[in-house]
This record gives sequence, structure tokens and C-alpha cells, in this order.
Amino acid sequence: MTINPNNSYDQIANAYLSQRHQFKNHTYLRKFVELLPKAASVLDIGCGAGVPIDEFLVKQGCLVFGFDHSPKQIELARKLVPKASFAVKNMTKLQLNEFSVDAVVCFYVTFHIPRSEHAELLKKIRSYLPPGGPLLITMGDVEWEGVKNFHGSEMHWSQFGAEKNQQLIKDAGFEILLAEMDRAGGEKHLIVLATKK
Repeated sequence: MTINPNNSYDQIANAYLSQRHQFKNHTYLRKFVELLPKAASVLDIGCGAGVPIDEFLVKQGCLVFGFDHSPKQIELARKLVPKASFAVKNMTKLQLNEFSVDAVVCFYVTFHIPRSEHAELLKKIRSYLPPGGPLLITMGDVEWEGVKNFHGSEMHWSQFGAEKNQQLIKDAGFEILLAEMDRAGGEKHLIVLATKK
């Protein structure tokens, strides 16, 4: 079950896109790309409008497939990053072994589903990767559940703290290479680069 309806991000899609330039993710993305084979296939879970994450990856020669539960976000992504592929999909409907890719990115999205489902999501992500395949993911910095006004729309948040999140990633079968607090865009998120054991 998602805790934010599809139309939440449909309603704020343009406002959210206008602020994305504040989120400087290139330092982490470059470390991520260094772990990838040439023309790597990358799955972006919760891709939003495709910028700056998928735009960066495509420029590095990656074959990107992204999905998001918001049709409006996917409409924007197809226009802004035409060399990637996108689809409307709810991440809570993911299945084990549903994808087979070289790497996965998952930015600013896990806290939009109940935190009780985060461990299972990480196990599904692991099933999509080869041994050594990298995951670059953002998760909560502190344990909290509640409602925020986000770009004019009320949304529910559900997250564990940084220490718990790192343990979930390890328990799912990943080795953590980097775990830092990212404060880009005036927000605070745990960002983790890990590889499948």
C-alpha cells in the first residue's frame, strides 16, 4: 500500500521539477558510474521527471529504464530525457526477479511507502542485480512518520533513522561502500552506495 496517492506528485510535478537543480547529486553519481560496465543497464525506481539523475546517466552511456507512480512525472521524463525509457508503475507492486539490470538507483522515494515495507523493497532490488551490482539509494536521516506540506501538497512520510536504514541494507545482502548525510536542496537524507554480495 502506498501512503501517497498518485495525484499528489501529479499536482506538484512542475513545482518539484523547478526545484530539482538544487539537488547536487553528481558527486555520488560519478562514484556510482565508476562501478558500472560500459553501456550499463540501470533501473531508476521513483524516477520523477528524469532530471538530473537519468539525464546524467544517459550522458554517461547508460541504458536507463525509470518508473514512477505519477503519470505526470513520466510525461515530463519522456520529454526531458528522450534517450531513456520510462513507465508508470507503483514500486509497491514490484516482484522478486522482475528485472535484470547492472545497477539500480532510487532517490527520494523510499519514505513514500510504509517503512514496514522497506526491508522487502531492498530484497527485491537485490534480486535484480548481478553479484557486485551497485545500488545508489537515499533513505531517511531520522526515524519519523507524519504529514508534510511538500510543494503545496500534503504528503505522508514514513522512515527509519540512518543507523536502522544501513542495517536494513546490510541485512538485504549488500555491502555498503559509502554512507553519508546529503544536505542538498535544503533537505537532509542518508545516501548509500552499496554493492550486492
